[in-house]
Amino acid sequence: MAAVRSSDAYASGGPLRRTGRAVGRALRLPFTASARGIRKATHAHGAGESGLGKLIELHAVNGAGDVMITVALASTVFFSVPTDEARGRVALYLAVTMAPFTLLAPVIGPLLDRLPHGRRAAMAAAMLTRAVLAIAMSTAVITGGLELYPAALGVLVASKAYGVVRSAVVPRLLPPRFSLVRANSRVTLAGLLATGVAAPIAAGLHLIGPRGPLYGACVIFLGGAVLAFTLPPTVDSAKGERKARLVTVDHGRNGRNNGTDRNDRNGRREKERRPTLRTVGPAVLHGLQANASHRLLSGFLTFFLAFLLREHPIAGQNAAISLGIVGVAAGGGNALGTAVGAWLKARGPELIIATMLGIALFTTVLAALLFGGVMMAVLCAVAGFSQALSKLSLDAVIQRDVPEEVRTSAFARSETLLQMSWVVGGAIGIALPLNGVLGMGVAAGILALGALVAVRGLLTTARRGSPHPRVA
Repeated sequence: MAAVRSSDAYASGGPLRRTGRAVGRALRLPFTASARGIRKATHAHGAGESGLGKLIELHAVNGAGDVMITVALASTVFFSVPTDEARGRVALYLAVTMAPFTLLAPVIGPLLDRLPHGRRAAMAAAMLTRAVLAIAMSTAVITGGLELYPAALGVLVASKAYGVVRSAVVPRLLPPRFSLVRANSRVTLAGLLATGVAAPIAAGLHLIGPRGPLYGACVIFLGGAVLAFTLPPTVDSAKGERKARLVTVDHGRNGRNNGTDRNDRNGRREKERRPTLRTVGPAVLHGLQANASHRLLSGFLTFFLAFLLREHPIAGQNAAISLGIVGVAAGGGNALGTAVGAWLKARGPELIIATMLGIALFTTVLAALLFGGVMMAVLCAVAGFSQALSKLSLDAVIQRDVPEEVRTSAFARSETLLQMSWVVGGAIGIALPLNGVLGMGVAAGILALGALVAVRGLLTTARRGSPHPRVA
């Protein structure tokens, strides 16, 4: 009878069980409190109700997975061999992954336009693809075999496809009275924070074994695939959408075009001009030109400084610390630019884009004249800041000038163009000799060309105001 009473006391919450529950709560508290804090931050100001909060979390997962693969590839392709051999390996990486990507990138946007009802599935597929390819690369990172490069190409394409779909999805998840620039700021910050947290974890996994970061990436991407399907059904809605192009439609002498027929007031059939990015405001094209210059600079600095600082590190530091300094500077500048973009709330986006391009150009010229370790860190910080703020301002211009019916397609195509620009900049960076002054001169030339093409148009558009065109 006593044994029965003891059992009943335990079942009803005896001292031993209460102690066990208390210990369990104490152990779970740091994790549950962190999870609640993250959920509260991502779902604030209506983002939870609209579904934007879940997209923010999905993008954080995407950033964490990407940095895991980046650490694994960098240790194999770049850090594990002497500089001369590393340049050859990275050149091979560019040839096998980046060169085909320049051909595939223009197809990504139009292809995804054909899947307006499957955006959640497309993002999940991009996650699953990278999960599978991470496992496929786990053997190649040890042997350094050529099979690593096609797998890396697949990871790159899947990552960029996710980025295009994510950009197209954001406008459909905006909470009430929530600007696109603010929404993209939150999404971008989440990715940056997740990258910052996952990078040292990936480095720790690599110390255990070169396959560690890839196994970690696989787990993260599998979780991301599940999370993609938790986005609201609005993501898959294509109501009111039409496709946008980056070129003006040529009507020709015979009056034919690629538009659709419609009836005029007299009942006669006439051709409707298919909307293009040029028909919805020059600010969009000028903003794209300026942002393409920023992306060119970003790709150039990524590859050029990676080799330059490995061969000629910052005075008093080794190569790893030198790369870490410029990496932290670039990441900090990017985060600051994103935060400032949210604070500005898209005031005068054309003026912001032009100003950022001018600041980046001035800093690059200064870095060429006063070349040194400090100036490299300053340049990377300014490049990250100006690129982030300029991209957020471009998003605001697209939101303002591109009608809802073509906005999703415009985001897909603009994102593809910017990603291609980064590829071109990276190719220039790997091809140049390791001469700092020469490299900074080339970087200044890239930005000067962008300023020559875009700044005048941006300032003119800012003075005249947005045309707010109507697409029939």
